Amino acid sequence: KLLSREIDCSNVFLDPYARLLLEALKQSGCTVFNDRHFSCENCDGCVSGGFDAATSQIVLCQNNIRQQSHMNRVVTHELIHAFDHCRAHVDWFKNVKHLACSEIRAANLSGDCTLMNEIARFKFGLKGHHQTCVRDRAIRSILAVRKVSKETAEKAVDEVFDACFNDLEPFGRIPHSKADAKRAYRDFQNRDRYTANL
Repeated sequence: KLLSREIDCSNVFLDPYARLLLEALKQSGCTVFNDRHFSCENCDGCVSGGFDAATSQIVLCQNNIRQQSHMNRVVTHELIHAFDHCRAHVDWFKNVKHLACSEIRAANLSGDCTLMNEIARFKFGLKGHHQTCVRDRAIRSILAVRKVSKETAEKAVDEVFDACFNDLEPFGRIPHSKADAKRAYRDFQNRDRYTANL
């Protein structure tokens, strides 16, 4: 499916972030099928995508995604939500801390807060900036999908931040680049080989 003349939905499965997450979902018993679990739609506002827990479907907002790299980040972000839904049985609608944790993980692991993305947003700092970006983007995401106050979103993020920021599954590291994601994917593929030899 094409989002626009230049963005091809099928290319996303070549991205190392997505490949690792798709393999992790499959190993967790939640195989993802392109035609069943992805939907390209027009969306309201400036939302780029979303994860629908009721249908286990990732929605890509074709009217708000303009570049392949942006689509890859959106797919990765939403696949992290799908992974959390599969492995942790997140209560998306009743527990704002569950949502906060998944949003922290998605911002941390998807590439949303890479230095280059932050420079493009004219937001960058030195010490601790990655954590600041993750916190801010998690709060923004919560406010975009739930009718809660900013204070409620901030409190939920702050209460779970350390544990969720340090939960690096399935990557095993924060992938700051495609090269990092490729290494993480290779390590993920070799996990079973290592444990099988013990």
